[in-house]
Amino acid sequence: MKTTSLKLPDKLDAELTAAVRRKGVSKSSLLREAIERYLSTGEGGASGSLLELSKDLAGCVRGPADLSTAKKHLVGYGQ
Repeated sequence: MKTTSLKLPDKLDAELTAAVRRKGVSKSSLLREAIERYLSTGEGGASGSLLELSKDLAGCVRGPADLSTAKKHLVGYGQ
């Protein structure tokens, strides 16, 4: 495996450090994954359908079960 070094602005390094803490992986591992993803898509964007890209978000927000049907939740909305 080859070694590559790079310089990061302080803000980007802080974001990278926070991401590796959240994911529990090394900086090298996370950077390799990001570079592989960037190179595989050609533009760095994620590939797949909206459903595939957002599947981990389903059920992550708590709120009233009747939010979409009860008009009481619309009181004052848009004012």
